[in-house]
Amino acid sequence: MDQVINPFDRGFDSLDTLAEAIYGALRCPVTIEDANHRLLAYSSHEDMTDPARISTIMGRKVPQKVIGSLWRNGVMKRLLQSEIPVRISAVEEIGLGDRVAVAIRKNQDVLGFIWVLEVNEPLGEPELRQLQWAAEAARSQLDRLQMKSRKEEKSYHDFFWQLLTGHLKSDEIVRGRAKQLGLQLPERYHVTVLQFDAPISDKLHQQIRYTLETTPFVRIVLHAVTDSQLVLLAAAPSPSADDEEEPQEPLLRMVRQMKQRFGISPVQSCSGMIYDDYAMVERSYQEASALLQIKQRFPEETKAVFYYTDLGYYRYLPHILQEKQLHRFENPALRKIRKYDREHHSRLLQTLEVFLNNDSNVKAAAELLHIHINTLTYRLKRIAEIGGIDLNSMDQKVTLYLDLKTEKMEQ
Repeated sequence: MDQVINPFDRGFDSLDTLAEAIYGALRCPVTIEDANHRLLAYSSHEDMTDPARISTIMGRKVPQKVIGSLWRNGVMKRLLQSEIPVRISAVEEIGLGDRVAVAIRKNQDVLGFIWVLEVNEPLGEPELRQLQWAAEAARSQLDRLQMKSRKEEKSYHDFFWQLLTGHLKSDEIVRGRAKQLGLQLPERYHVTVLQFDAPISDKLHQQIRYTLETTPFVRIVLHAVTDSQLVLLAAAPSPSADDEEEPQEPLLRMVRQMKQRFGISPVQSCSGMIYDDYAMVERSYQEASALLQIKQRFPEETKAVFYYTDLGYYRYLPHILQEKQLHRFENPALRKIRKYDREHHSRLLQTLEVFLNNDSNVKAAAELLHIHINTLTYRLKRIAEIGGIDLNSMDQKVTLYLDLKTEKMEQ
C-alpha cells in the first residue's frame, strides 16, 4: 500500500506561504483567520471566489452579517466543537459559497480557522485529511501570533487599570498614552461593569473576548477581568445619534448575543455616566460600581435600572448612610417603633415601610399586607402615636423613607 505523504509536514516562513501551499494542494481558495475572525492570510484565487471572501479580504475581517448567519445556522457551534473539518452549505443571501472549514487548535483552545472555498466539486476524504494536516501546520504560527497578541493585551490591560484607578490625571496625558499604544479612543465613552455569578474562568474569558471582538452592537475599547467581574470601556453614541435609544441598549444587546451563542450571561449589568474627558474614567467606573452595590441591596426596586443616570435618589443613599454612620445617628421614631414591635411581637415597622413604599396609598398597602383597610388605618394611627410622627407631613415621610432605605443598606 502506498504511504500517504503529508505535504504540510515542513516549515513555513509565514501564514501566506501556508495559505498558498493549501491552495496548491487542494486547488481551492483559502483564508486563514484568528479566533475572532480577523484575516491573517489568504491565497490567490484567480476567478474562483465569492462575495463573502472578497469582503473579508477587503475589510481584513469576516463581515458581521456572515458571522451572524454562521451562528444562526449552527455552523460556528459545530466548528468550535469539532476536531475535524466541517462542511458548510452555501448561503446565497450573504454571498457565501460552499465551504469546508477547520479549527486550528492548541489542546482545547481554538487559535483560529482555515476556510476553503469549494469551487468545482466537493472535497473528498483525502483532501479533508490534508486540510486537517494544514491546521496542524498552522498551529505554531498562530501560537506565536497569540503570544504577541497577549503582550499587546497586557499593555492595554495595564493602561486600562491606570485609567480606572485615576493614575493618569489629564485627558491630554491619556490620549498621548493611547496614541503610543496604537489605540484609537472614541469621542465619548462610559464604563460598564458586568457581574457574573462565579469567577471568570479561562474558557469563559475566551468566549467573552470573542464576543467583544465580533459584536456589531457596540465598540468595546478596553476590558479587564477581576474575579467575577468584567469591566468594559465602551464607546458611547454621539450626541447627534438617535436619542430614542438608551445608552446602555447596545451593551444589553451584546449581553443577549453572548447568552444566545455561549449560554452565558452576567447576573448584573451596570454602566456609569457618559464622558468625553478621559480623566473621568475613574468616576464612570465608580458610578458603575455604586450602581452595582445598590442593585445588590435593592434588586426588586432597581431591576430595570442599568445606567447610573437612571438611578434616581438611590444614588444618594451611600452618602446619606455615610453621614449617619459618621454621627452614629438612628432615627428616633423608627427606634421607638422597633422597640414597641420587639416588646409586643407586632409588625408596625413593616406596616410603615409598606405604606411608604406605596406612596401612602392605603388601599394598595392593605392589599399587600393582606389586611382590611380599617386595620391598616388603626395601625397607622398607632405608628403616629408611638413614633411621634405626622403622616400628613411629606418632609417627615421622606425622612422616614430614606432612613429605612439606608438601614437596609447596612444589613
